[in-house]
Amino acid sequence: MFLLMWYGTMSPCVPTLLRSQHIYLMDSSDVCAKISTNYSWLPHNSDPANNPTPTALKGMPVQPLGDRQKKYTEHLAGCRSYYGKQDGSKCDVYEYDRMLMNQRQPQSMQNYTKVGFLKTRAPEEVITLATNFWEQNHLNMVQEVWPVGNTYINHWASPTYMLKIEDGRLRGGGMNLRKRIWDAARESIENWTGEDLSPTSLYGIRVYREGAVLLPHVDRLPLVASAMINIAQDVDEDWPMEIYDHDGQAHNVTLHPGDMLLFESHSVIHGRPFPLKGRHYAMLFIHFEPTGHSLSHDVDGSNIAVDEQYKQAAQENQGGQSASYDTLPPYIIRESPEEAHWKSQHPEGWYKPDFNPLKRSTESKLHKAAEEGDVETIKRALEKDTENKEAGRTPVLSTRDEEGWQLLHSGAASGHKEIVELLIEHGADLNSRTHGGHGATPLYIAERNNGGFHPVVRYLKSLGALNLGPEL
Repeated sequence: MFLLMWYGTMSPCVPTLLRSQHIYLMDSSDVCAKISTNYSWLPHNSDPANNPTPTALKGMPVQPLGDRQKKYTEHLAGCRSYYGKQDGSKCDVYEYDRMLMNQRQPQSMQNYTKVGFLKTRAPEEVITLATNFWEQNHLNMVQEVWPVGNTYINHWASPTYMLKIEDGRLRGGGMNLRKRIWDAARESIENWTGEDLSPTSLYGIRVYREGAVLLPHVDRLPLVASAMINIAQDVDEDWPMEIYDHDGQAHNVTLHPGDMLLFESHSVIHGRPFPLKGRHYAMLFIHFEPTGHSLSHDVDGSNIAVDEQYKQAAQENQGGQSASYDTLPPYIIRESPEEAHWKSQHPEGWYKPDFNPLKRSTESKLHKAAEEGDVETIKRALEKDTENKEAGRTPVLSTRDEEGWQLLHSGAASGHKEIVELLIEHGADLNSRTHGGHGATPLYIAERNNGGFHPVVRYLKSLGALNLGPEL
C-alpha cells in the first residue's frame, strides 16, 4: 500500500519501538507503510513519451505533494531537538501512541452517523456568545503549554494560544458562559447523532499561528461526538481540515468564521497536514460523550431504535438501551481491540453520566463557590462530607463538573489561595487530572491562568505538585 499522506494515518502497520526508544514510522523499507516516491516532476511523468517508467516506480500513484517523507522526518526531528537529550525520546513515545490510537479506535468504535462528519452553520447563539467573547478578550490569550514530547502539533515551531471560556477574570467569561455555549451546541449534535449526550470538554478558543501543522489523529476517549467552530481568522489562503470518513475516504473541509464541523472525533481520523499560511486561525472545540440513551424514535414514538450493541447487551442480561454500562462505555464495540485497552486503563469500569446532566445542581453551585472564592460555602459543604460518605453520596472533594474539574481545579484556576489551602487540608488530590484522567492538574491550570509567580502557583509547587497539561 502506497500512501500520499505523509503522516501515515491509513497504514495497516504498527511502527516498531527500537531499543533506543526511537520509533521510525513510515520507514520506506516497510512496504505496508511506504509513501509514494513517484514524484510528478520526474522525467517519466513530465515527459512520458521520451522517458520510460523505472521498474521500481511502476504501479506507484503519482505523488504531487513532493517529498512528504522528508517533511515527516523533519517534524519528528524538530520535536526531538526542542526537548533535547533528556526528553527528546518522549516525542517518539507520543508518536507510537498516536499511531496505535489511529489504528485501534476507528475499528473499535460504535458509530452514530453514516459518514462521520457534517459541515454546517453554527447555531446563532453559539456564534454570538463566542464571537463577543473573542472580540472582547483576544488580546488576553495565553500561550499553551503542551505535554513534553507531544507531537500532535508542531508547537515547538509554531506555538498555539488559548482563550479560556471559563476564565472569570475575562470580560464575559466564566462557568455561566461555558454552560450557555454547551447548551446551545448540544441540541445540534444530539440531533445529528440521535443520542443523548453528556458534556466532556470545552477547550475554549485555540489560536493557531503561521506555520502550524496538526498531525492526523483520533481524539482520546471520552471525546466522542464533537464540534469545531471557526470563530475568527486572518489567513492568506484556506487551511482545510483533512478528515477520513467511516469508509476510509479522505475529504478536505474548509471552515470560515461561523462554520461548524460536527464529527465523530473518536473514530474519524482528522488533521491539518499542511502549514497554516496567515496570522491566526481561531477555533472553538466542544466535545460530548453518549450516555447510552438513544433519542431515535419511530413515527409514533412508541419504539426506541436501538443499535445492535444495545440489543446484544439486552440479550446478555446487561441491560438495554437505557442500561448503566458499568464495564464498558456504549460507544466501544465489545470484543474489539479497544475493549481490552480501555479496561486496562479503567479497571473501575464506566460510570454512566446522568441523563440531561446540564441542569443546575449542587455540584455546579460548589464549583461556582470555589471559582468565586466563597470560603464559607465550601467550609459548610466540607463539614457535611462525613454525612455524604455514610449516605453513599459523592464526597465534596471528589465532586466533578461536566469537564471532570474538581473544586481544587476551580479554586486554582481563579487564584483563590485560601480555597486551595482549605481543600488540600481536607485531603483534596493535589495531582488530580481533569477530563477522565487525561486533562490538566491544578498546578498546570493555576500557572496558565495566573502566571508562574502567583501565590497559588508557589504554594502548589512547595507541596511538590505536578505540572501536567491536557493530552490532545
